[in-house]
Amino acid sequence: MRIDIMTLFPDTVYAFLHESILGRAAKKGLIEINCVQIRDYTENKQRQVDDYPYGGGWGCVMMAQPLRSCLEHVLSTSSGPSRVIYLSPQGAPFTQETAKRLKRDYEHLVLVCGHYEGVDERFIEACVDEEISLGDFVLTGGEIAAMAVADAVCRLVPGVLADEACYTGESHWDGLLEYPQYTRPECWEGRRVPQVLLEGNHDRIRRWRRRQQLERTMARRPDLFGKLKLTDPEDRELLRQISRDRGRARLTGPVTSRPAEPADLPGIMEIVSYAKKSLKEHGVDQWQGIYPTPDSFLEDMERGECFAVTHEGELAGFFVLSRLPEESYEHITDGKWSADMPYCVLHRAAVAEKYRGGELARRMLELVQDQARAYGLRCIRVDTHRKNKAMRQLLTDGGFRYRGNLVIRTDPGHDPARQAYEKILKDKK
Repeated sequence: MRIDIMTLFPDTVYAFLHESILGRAAKKGLIEINCVQIRDYTENKQRQVDDYPYGGGWGCVMMAQPLRSCLEHVLSTSSGPSRVIYLSPQGAPFTQETAKRLKRDYEHLVLVCGHYEGVDERFIEACVDEEISLGDFVLTGGEIAAMAVADAVCRLVPGVLADEACYTGESHWDGLLEYPQYTRPECWEGRRVPQVLLEGNHDRIRRWRRRQQLERTMARRPDLFGKLKLTDPEDRELLRQISRDRGRARLTGPVTSRPAEPADLPGIMEIVSYAKKSLKEHGVDQWQGIYPTPDSFLEDMERGECFAVTHEGELAGFFVLSRLPEESYEHITDGKWSADMPYCVLHRAAVAEKYRGGELARRMLELVQDQARAYGLRCIRVDTHRKNKAMRQLLTDGGFRYRGNLVIRTDPGHDPARQAYEKILKDKK
């Protein structure tokens, strides 16, 4: 791919386009970017490239002759198919599809940078194949637009980027915006990297990223989203999930935890009441007796093992993380714990009604893991009813592994059978 940029400021443009990735690609011979000084093709001693417009008006207009002479020289040195493009606010909007088309159909692009009040219309009529605009705004010259076009096209040339996936997964490639990206540290100013990205399950990461692309495009660029034709069953299922979750409370700030206090007890019991009702509606025989009672939470608070989860200053959920061994866990069946090591037990956890099914439960599970590390423990164990699909999915998504079945102490007349899950925590980076 060869690109010639006709400009009044070749040194500035050249310096930008020969740095970093494009600079390395040029040195390898993968691309060729030349910046040509239009003034070198004038026909008077003053090297004049502009003059006053016929009919009057503000400013000056670039003359057709220097532009035509410059273009003829550029085209005389090219052997492949060429496309002459004038960067203009009157042009068609530049998109990723435009970049793909230019890379696919042409070996040589000539980008003409206008200045002042534009260029003589006769040059456009005689010499320009198409006009391109960066958007509905006006710049002082075409250089910024030319650099953007050159950058977008050249990065599609094989070998310029490390892998094709470097651009096929980015915003606009398939009509969608890109998914969010994160790097170290795992927690920055109370904001954590999504747990799914830390677990190493590549299929789950792929699905999470695809959902983020769909959700972001829907929210930020409804014009793009309206043009999508999604036929993949997985995309349709993700859209159903997004539609379901959009009616739920969204997190607008960090989710934090602190040791719960007796003053939190009314709020905790209100959450318990809602959780019991929801479990019953879904046919889950869990928390259907008198358990858990206010006294059990007060005892947990005295041991410093009950934690209030807060969002925007309000009680949004709770969890109890005990360091006491659980006797029933010694009698696991149909499996075994993965490690014989000190552990803590996630006994009770729930979120407020308005946060149910949303991101808060996943954030809370991350806080549970932080607290386990604060205890100096790397193993978390938990049990849940086999019909509690929401909790089982939350644990699985959070990297917990099913270890077998067990029987716990419960209120008389209720199902004591539970499924056991465990997670060995990795060292934080």
